[in-house]
Amino acid sequence: MTLNAKRIAILGGTSGIGLAVAEAAGRAGAALVVASSRQASIDAALAKLPAGAEGHAANLKDEASVKALFAKLGPIDHLVFTAGENLQLGKLADTELAAARDFFNLRYWGAYAAVKYGAPLIRSGGSITLTSGLAGQRPHPGWSVASSICSAMEGLTRALAVELAPIRVNIVSPGVVKSPLWSNMSEADRESLYRNMAETLLLRHVGDPEEVAEAYLYLMKQSYGTGQCVTVDGGGALV
Repeated sequence: MTLNAKRIAILGGTSGIGLAVAEAAGRAGAALVVASSRQASIDAALAKLPAGAEGHAANLKDEASVKALFAKLGPIDHLVFTAGENLQLGKLADTELAAARDFFNLRYWGAYAAVKYGAPLIRSGGSITLTSGLAGQRPHPGWSVASSICSAMEGLTRALAVELAPIRVNIVSPGVVKSPLWSNMSEADRESLYRNMAETLLLRHVGDPEEVAEAYLYLMKQSYGTGQCVTVDGGGALV
């Protein structure tokens, strides 16, 4: 029930929710390993994390790169996957299938590869925590790709919980969070999105990465839950 001295690998741990997880785990005394595709992002994250944190650049869309990453890491206690590129939303008629498939390459197949090569390194009592999203439960027009990925990730989590037991495999489903995933929008459109969502949500504010990070810490620390989805969405699934 503690993360002190536990070695945690966070893929996508250099920005947004992933960085918030790394910072919170670091405050709890964990030994951190973060991975991202961009060295500049890794360097910026390491400047914020406790001394001794490791950073590795890897193409998380590429199986060979993911395999090589874990070959360097050695034993770990927990694996967290939060990696994801900027969200591209659009109507079905305007969606290019090649672009839609490419989103699965990181968010789904990247996570799949991470578990494939990371699970054998997880020590007794360890866990895997993946990432979904509210789009899987409450899709809106233009969200077909995002909704599909989120639903697929939740199904994968349940299957892996069965296959990899007694390693615990769970998933966090965030709602709208103020993170770099919305950086493809103009500042005006992004602020409008946050404002409109805040007016709708039961808790009357859009989430910060630090709020969502606590769900990942809980799933790593607890010892009796697996195959579960923890939703942290400000009440978005209810409105």
